[in-house]
Amino acid sequence: MRGPAKIKVLVVGGGGREHALAWKAAQSPRVARVYVAPGNAGSAAEERVENIAIDAGDIDSLADFAERREIGLTIVGPEAPLVAGIADAFAARKLACFGPGRDAARLEGSKSFAKEFLRRHGIPTAAHRSFTEAAAARAHLAERAYPAVVKADGLAGGKGVVVAARRRDAEDALDAMLGEKRFGEAGRRVVIEDFLEGEEASFICIAGGGEVLPLASSQDHKAAHDGDTGPNTGGMGAYSPAPLVDAAVHARIMDAVIRPALRGMERDGMQYTGFLYAGLMIGEDRVPRVLEFNCRLGDPEAQPLLLRMRSDLVAHCQAALRGELGAERAQWDARAALGVVLAADGYPGEARTGMPIDGPLHASEAEPPRKVFHAATAAGENGGALVAGGRVLCATACGDDVRAAARGAYQLAAQIDWRGRWYRGDIGHRAIAREEAAVTAAQPA
Repeated sequence: MRGPAKIKVLVVGGGGREHALAWKAAQSPRVARVYVAPGNAGSAAEERVENIAIDAGDIDSLADFAERREIGLTIVGPEAPLVAGIADAFAARKLACFGPGRDAARLEGSKSFAKEFLRRHGIPTAAHRSFTEAAAARAHLAERAYPAVVKADGLAGGKGVVVAARRRDAEDALDAMLGEKRFGEAGRRVVIEDFLEGEEASFICIAGGGEVLPLASSQDHKAAHDGDTGPNTGGMGAYSPAPLVDAAVHARIMDAVIRPALRGMERDGMQYTGFLYAGLMIGEDRVPRVLEFNCRLGDPEAQPLLLRMRSDLVAHCQAALRGELGAERAQWDARAALGVVLAADGYPGEARTGMPIDGPLHASEAEPPRKVFHAATAAGENGGALVAGGRVLCATACGDDVRAAARGAYQLAAQIDWRGRWYRGDIGHRAIAREEAAVTAAQPA
C-alpha cells in the first residue's frame, strides 16, 4: 500500500537560518522537493533543494509561485515578511504557511507593542517607557539610573539595541535613532528600559492551535567580540543545549512566559501559529524575564538546533497548522552542538563583499555531525562562493559536550578563509565554564 503523496516545501529567505531549514526539510520522508526563495550558494548545493529567484519581501510573487507549483507547506524564515503579513496573504489563497499573521507578528515588529503585551498579561520583563519625541526621551534619561537599555522600536536586524553604561551613551543612542534616523522607520519610536542582570538564553517553541512544542534550549552571542564586548550584531555564534536552562528553569519559562504569551494572544483575539522565540534574561533568582520576543526561528540558533534535531521538522510544522501539535514530540541528539559565525571585514557596519571564499564550503560529516551553513553567500566560479554580506557562514559541529562541539566547530572554521574574514574565538564560553566547574566539583577533595 502506498503512503501519502510527498509534498513540495517552500522556504522563504536567504540566510543561514533558511539554509538550515531547507537542509532539514529535505530530510523529511514527507518531502519531494524544497524550494528556497531566494536562497544562497549553500542551499543551492543541497540535494533535493532548488533556489528560486524571488525576494523574500515579494509576497505576491511568492504566493503566485506557491500556487503554481502546488507547494504543500511554506516555512517563513526572516521576520520582515511576517511583519508585512505574508501568512495572511497565503491564508487568503488557502496556502499552508507556517508563521504568525501580521497582528501577532507585532510581538517582534514593535518593541513597544511587545512591552505593553507583556505588562497586560503579567509576563516578567524590565520596566520601560516609550518615546517618539527626543526632548521627552532626554528628560527621562536625565532622571533615571544606569546602565539603561535603548532600543529602536522596529526591526533593525539585531543592531537596534544599545546597552548604555552612562547617560551620555544613552543620549548618543537616542540621537542616532530619533535624530539621525539611522534605523529609518524602525527608529521613529524608541523604548528605554531598565538593564537586567543575569545570563541570556534563547527559548524557542513551535506553536499552533493553542498548543506548544518546546524545542531544545540554546544560547547565542550577540556582541561582536570576545568576552561579549563590542557592538551588538545579528549573532556571532550559538550553542545547544544551554546548561543554564535546567529542568526547573525550563518549567518556569513554560509556566511564566510561553503559556501566558499564547493565552494572551488568544485573549487579544489573535491566533498564533509559527515559531515563538523568547529572548530571556535569567537572574540570580532564577526568574526568566523577557528581553524580547521573536516570531521566527533564531539565527544563528537555528544551525546548532537543527543539527541536533532528530525528529521531522516538516511533520511538526504541519501538525501545528492542523491544530494537532499536542501529539508531537521533538527528538534530539543527546550531544551538544555549537556554531561559529564567520563574518566579513567591516561587519557589523558596512561589510566588504565580493571576495571569493576558500575552503570546504559544503563540508558535511555524519559522525560526529558537522556542517557548514551558508548565510550571506552568492554563487562564484566553478561551484565556489563569494562573500555577499556581513554574516557569511556558520561552521557548526556536535560533540559530547559544549567544549567538544566548540573544538569541532573551530576546526571547521579554521579551514575556511577569504580576505578580511574574522570570527569570535570564545563561542560557548559560559557553558564551557559550567562544564569545567562541574568536573572540578565532582573530583574528590
